[in-house]
Amino acid sequence: MSRIAIPTLDMSPADSRPVLDAVNQQLGSVPNLFRLLGNSPAALKAYTSANGALTKALDVKTRERIALAVAQVNGCGYCLAAHTYLATNLAKLPPEEIARNRAGGSTDAKADAAVRFAAKVTAERGKVSDADLAAVRNAGFSDAQVVEIVALVAENVFTNFLNEVAQTDVDFPVVDVAQAA
Repeated sequence: MSRIAIPTLDMSPADSRPVLDAVNQQLGSVPNLFRLLGNSPAALKAYTSANGALTKALDVKTRERIALAVAQVNGCGYCLAAHTYLATNLAKLPPEEIARNRAGGSTDAKADAAVRFAAKVTAERGKVSDADLAAVRNAGFSDAQVVEIVALVAENVFTNFLNEVAQTDVDFPVVDVAQAA
């Protein structure tokens, strides 16, 4: 059971309801993460604004690959479950690729550089080497895209940490965190 209240839509703060209603219209349900965030209208708006803006960063496959790698580094069961579901059903990544992403890589050469960089940024809390930065650039990522990778890492670290603090009830098919790919 979650350590922080996950209100129903009706019990959510009034200022959170328009955003939660929009999530419900878009997804057909409101995942626990969004209802958890809805405890704070400011946090919910901040997250959904950043998330919306970052959907324009990189492609959906790369974004989900990064989310999987970051969740695995941080050991976040909720986010691993959610992003495994999204990687499978939205990004259409095969199970072998999802396993590779969780291990901090990819079967696609360019994506591999992004995922490795994202995992390193996460594990080293941003203290990457010149060689790490050169590797992602040499794979074809521009400085703007490097900034986007770091922004995606930060967004995912936020949800990883929030879900770990709250011990959010997983409302996606459960994934074994210990079963690193």
